[in-house]
Amino acid sequence: MSIQWYPGHMHKARKQMLELLPRIDLLVEILDARLPHSSQNPVISEARGQIPVIKLLSKDDLADAQRTKAWQTHFEQDAHIRTLAVDLRKPGKLKSLIPELCRKLAPQKAEQNRTIHVMVAGIPNVGKSTFINTMAGRPATKTGNEPAVTKAQQQINLEGGVILYDTPGMLWPRLEHDNTGFRLAATSAIKNTVIDFEDLGLYLADYLMVHYPEGLKQRYGLQSLPKDSHGLLSAICTRRGGMKANQVDFYKGGEILISDFRASRLGCITLETPEEIANELLEIEAERERKAAIAAEKEAQKALKKAGKRHT
Repeated sequence: MSIQWYPGHMHKARKQMLELLPRIDLLVEILDARLPHSSQNPVISEARGQIPVIKLLSKDDLADAQRTKAWQTHFEQDAHIRTLAVDLRKPGKLKSLIPELCRKLAPQKAEQNRTIHVMVAGIPNVGKSTFINTMAGRPATKTGNEPAVTKAQQQINLEGGVILYDTPGMLWPRLEHDNTGFRLAATSAIKNTVIDFEDLGLYLADYLMVHYPEGLKQRYGLQSLPKDSHGLLSAICTRRGGMKANQVDFYKGGEILISDFRASRLGCITLETPEEIANELLEIEAERERKAAIAAEKEAQKALKKAGKRHT
C-alpha cells in the first residue's frame, strides 16, 4: 500500500505559506518526536533558504528519549537550526523560552527593537494548535486529536515584539518513500479514512518486532514473538477479540496494534533513526536515477526512429 493524502485546502495553505515566507524572520517548525524526519515538510525545507529555524520535537513523552537526543544532534549540525524536545501538554517555561530564542536567532531585529515575524508550521496533528494556544495564553485556535483541524492562517501578538503567524497543518503533494506514508499514518497525521489498517498494522508490526520487542511481549502477554508480522497480528487478535467467524481478522489486529501505539501502551517509541533515513534517501535517489535513465533511453529510441524515417 502506498499512502498519499493531499486535500485541496493543503494546496491553498502551501500557496499562502510561500507568499508569506519572504516577510518572515524565523520559523518555528513543530515535528513529531516519534518521526522527526518524516514529519518535516520538504516544501518548508526547500523554501526557507537561510531563515533560522526552531524545531520543536513535540510529544517527546511518547518518543524514545535516546533517539530524540540523536535527532537533536543530527539537526543542530546546521548552524541555522536549534531544537527543543517538549511535551506541549506540559509547556513549563516554553512561553518565555520561545521569545528568548527568537531574539537570539534574529539578533538584528532584537537589537533594533523591531518586530520579529515568526511563522509556525507543521504537519497535521503534530500539536501546532496546542503550541499556539500556549504561547497566546488563551484558546486562540481549535485543537483536536485528528488532522486538518486548522484550515486558515491567523496572527498572534506576543510580548517582547514577537508576532506568530499560524498556518494550517500541511503535508506535501507526493510522499517519495512508502515508509514515510506509513509512519505519518501511524501517528494520525493522515486521516484514517485513507488508511488500510491491515497493511499499516503489518508495517508497524515488522518495525516493532525488530526494534521494540519487549513492549509487544508485555502488552500482549507473549513469552516470545511470532516469526513474522502476520503471526503477531494473529496473536493480537487471539488475545484482544480480533477474531471473525473463527478466522483471524488482520484488519482488526492492525487497528488494535495502531491504537496501542498511538496511546503509548507499547512504551516510548520512535519509528526512525538518522541512519535509517540516510539509507532511505539513498534509495530515493537511486530510484530517481533509474527513472531518469529509463526516460533518457526512451528519448534516445524516439530520436533513432525519427532519424531512421528521415533516412528512408
